[in-house]
Amino acid sequence: MALLLWILAVILVVSGIVSLVRGQMLMGIVLIIVGLLVGPGGVSLFTK
Repeated sequence: MALLLWILAVILVVSGIVSLVRGQMLMGIVLIIVGLLVGPGGVSLFTK
C-alpha cells in the first residue's frame, strides 16, 4: 500500500510541476500540495 501511495504522490507532484510550467498556477500548487499530503513521507490521508 505504501508503494502505491508513493507512486500516486509522485504522479501528482509531477503533474503539478507540469501545470506550473504551462501557466496554470493554482492547479499546479493544488496538485503539489495534494501529492505531498498523500505521499507516505507526508501526512497520509489514508492511514488515519
